[in-house]
Amino acid sequence: MKTWQRVLAEWVGSMLLLCVVIGSGIMAEQLSQGNAGVALLGNTLATVFALYVLIETLGPVSGAHFNPCVTCLVAWKDQWPVALSMAYVLAQLAGAACGAWLAHAMFGLDIFQWSDKIRTGPGQWLAEAVATSGLLGVILLSPAHKAASLVASYIGAAYWFTASTSFANPAAVFGRMMSHSFAGIAPEHALGFVAAEVAGLVLTVVIFRFVQKHKWT
Repeated sequence: MKTWQRVLAEWVGSMLLLCVVIGSGIMAEQLSQGNAGVALLGNTLATVFALYVLIETLGPVSGAHFNPCVTCLVAWKDQWPVALSMAYVLAQLAGAACGAWLAHAMFGLDIFQWSDKIRTGPGQWLAEAVATSGLLGVILLSPAHKAASLVASYIGAAYWFTASTSFANPAAVFGRMMSHSFAGIAPEHALGFVAAEVAGLVLTVVIFRFVQKHKWT
C-alpha cells in the first residue's frame, strides 16, 4: 500500500472508532433512563463490534493501529521512519476529533463542545496504565489471523475491569475530551490519562524485552 493510503486508513478508522464510542454512549445514555450500568454495557458492545470490523477491514491497509501507543510500539519494533510514524499519529488525532464531531452531528447536538466529565485520580491513572499495557501485550502476542477478535475481546473486558473504562489510547482521549457526553473526559484531566498510557507503553516494552530477550512473536 502507498503511504497516503495507509495514513488515510488510519484517519478513517480512528474517525469511525471514536464516532462509535461517542455515538453509542449518547444513544445508551438516552435509552438507559439513568442506569449507568446499562449505558456502559451498550457502549461496550458497540465498541467491541466496531473495533473487530475496523481491524478486519482496515488491517490489511494500514495495520489498523488507530492508537498512537500502538504506532509507537510498532515503529520502535520495526524501525519505522519518524515521518511515517508522525503521519500515523496525526491522522489518528485528526480522525478522533472528526469522529466526535460526526457523532454530535448525527444526534443533533452542538458539533463543537468540550466535556466536563471528571476522570482523574491515582486509581484511574493506574487503570489506564494497566489497560494500555494489556492491550499492547495482546497485540504483540496475538497470531495475525486472530488479532481482531482478541483485541476487541480485550477492550470489551477492560471496559469493565478497569476503573477508567479503558481508554488505552491517547487519540481516544483527544476525541473524547471534545464531547460533553457519556464517553467524555474533561480536558484538564486528559493529560493525566495520556501520561498513564505512555507509562503503560514503556512498561510493555520493558517487560517484553526482558521476557523474550528481544525476540518478538
